[in-house]
Amino acid sequence: MVDRIFVTRKIPEIGLEMLKKEFAVDIWKEQQPPSSEEIIRRAKNCHGLITLLSDPINKELIEQLPRLKMIAQYAVGYDNIDIEAATEEGILVSNTPGVLTETTADLTWALIFASARRIPEADRYVREGEWKVAWGPEMLLGKDIYGATLGIVGLGRIGTAVAKRAKGFSMKVIYSSKSETELTRVVEDELGAEPCELEELLRKSDIVTLHVPLTDETEGMIGNEQIAMMPKGSILINTSRGAVVDQRALIEALERGHLFSAGLDVFQEEPLESDSKLLKLTNVVLAPHIGSASFSTRAKMAEICARNMIQGLSDEIPDNLVNPQVLVQSKQ
Repeated sequence: MVDRIFVTRKIPEIGLEMLKKEFAVDIWKEQQPPSSEEIIRRAKNCHGLITLLSDPINKELIEQLPRLKMIAQYAVGYDNIDIEAATEEGILVSNTPGVLTETTADLTWALIFASARRIPEADRYVREGEWKVAWGPEMLLGKDIYGATLGIVGLGRIGTAVAKRAKGFSMKVIYSSKSETELTRVVEDELGAEPCELEELLRKSDIVTLHVPLTDETEGMIGNEQIAMMPKGSILINTSRGAVVDQRALIEALERGHLFSAGLDVFQEEPLESDSKLLKLTNVVLAPHIGSASFSTRAKMAEICARNMIQGLSDEIPDNLVNPQVLVQSKQ
């Protein structure tokens, strides 16, 4: 019997074609994500489930999918999945790391430039007919990036890629990381980056950029107290997870001018609420969670996701298994 899988959103065709050659594939074709009830209904007889960050795959949902063997996440993050519950049920879980590193680092720098040099404001200024004088000494003044101090919170693949790009702008790079790895040695040896504790990093940085996963430890790690440590006129960039930052504290800091600006690709609630104060602020650059949104990267993600699923349902160990403890459990 051919294994059945449910895909909670249409992913790039290269991945779907790989899946269709191996499985009976059911795809949710609406732009809005399926509800938990709809996922249960469509996946109740499935062996595989392909998910996105916007799909809450909790314990209650997992328990109602008795045939499920594999969850392949179409993302590098997987905080939407109850990994412990999946492991208890003997379900493999995979993600798509690495492939989106450079693309997300590019977007991080796009937000740094846009926030520091007020690009969205300047664009509106021209489009809305406010540009009345050809050139003015104090027109839309921004912050210099060249020679500034860049503080990187979280030095994984993406944080390291961001650090490497800073070299071309003669920036001083400091970073905060939970542990020493090969990546931390690379940025220290090649870039002269300096490690420091989070509080020191916040106090010294002209621009702070966040690259940590969402965990119990990182949730709300940047709040009122931490933002107050940042120099007046500094900039905060977040392309990691929205819940890492206390959004209310950030809004207050932007409103009173303690922060010069912020660049955000992620938010506590996504999509952003229509009445959010962020929408009314001119000193914040907003993007709709598009860190990995390039044609080639999204296609590569689909290919990796499909390969993970094929491996998992063929009794092979997926290349990007995030819960290896499930293998130990299955042998007991």
